[in-house]
Amino acid sequence: MIKFTTGNILKDKSEALVNTVNCVGVMGKGLALQFKKAFPDNFNAYKKACDKKLVATGNMFVTKQEDMYDTKWIINFPTKKHWRGSSNIEYIENGLVDLVKIIKKNNINSIAIPPLGSGLGGLDWSIVKEKIMTALATLENVDITVYEPSRSPSVSEMPIRTKKPNMTKGRALLLKLLEFYHKKEYECTKIDIQKLAYFLQEAGQPLKLNYEANKYGPYAKNLNNVLHIIDGHFIEGYGDGVAKSEISVKTSAIEEASNFLEENKNIEAKKRLKKVEKLIDGYETPLSMEVLATVHWVVNHEGLDKDNVDGITDFIQHWNEHKASIKPTYIHKALNRLKEYAWI
Repeated sequence: MIKFTTGNILKDKSEALVNTVNCVGVMGKGLALQFKKAFPDNFNAYKKACDKKLVATGNMFVTKQEDMYDTKWIINFPTKKHWRGSSNIEYIENGLVDLVKIIKKNNINSIAIPPLGSGLGGLDWSIVKEKIMTALATLENVDITVYEPSRSPSVSEMPIRTKKPNMTKGRALLLKLLEFYHKKEYECTKIDIQKLAYFLQEAGQPLKLNYEANKYGPYAKNLNNVLHIIDGHFIEGYGDGVAKSEISVKTSAIEEASNFLEENKNIEAKKRLKKVEKLIDGYETPLSMEVLATVHWVVNHEGLDKDNVDGITDFIQHWNEHKASIKPTYIHKALNRLKEYAWI
């Protein structure tokens, strides 16, 4: 029997859950990232298999996840060859053939399937839906729940079972900076955290973040890896990288970060933290942080003279359509702030 629904597939009670993956070992966004957090052992096995070139389109990669309460089959369904690429309907067709074999081989009585390749993969759901119905119609005595495309579940509904990471100097400083930002009672988004970490690194803290010019100013893609690791342990709200979220620091993590910095006598690191706090005090809004970081980037990384006010303003307003809407007075104010505290 096939039924269609929407919602959070990770809360489904079926014996088997299907996860959409690529063939290069990356679960970086969307449903795959949700599965990575919910079933870390499955991800580790999948990553090792990808490293050995054992994961390919048309073939399921299956793991069995067991604990004292439950047993789940996780069926990793390759819908892409590379995470940067798009899905192909042929990958879905061939994969469904193998999926039927897996269901029969393991005597699976119930299975939940996401909208294969129709989210980040870009395929037309109406076509994929028909392919699923045709391929699975031959199965007898199997309860099949197909989840149709919908928004990501709320961040609070995404289970996290990853191992708690160690506290490090960089993580402790970022957490303390987030605590400072939150004291002004503004919501903290992924974009805000990008700017906070940017200034922390520019203050001299070696965070190994690879910043580039992006739509909202300096952006480091590898910071997302850090946020994924600490999500659910030190912070809450990062989610799957797709859903809009407000990120906050867990109370226990603030205490742990403070103790770490005190015990390790990180005098220079704490000076850098204070330097950033002094700069952003009164600028704890998304737009203020964006303008402040963008102006700093233009002077320090694009080579414009800090006294060339018109040149800096023109550069930013021609950055993209979004930045064209930023008022010159905001740019001038940020420029003066950066000069006042000797950041440029």
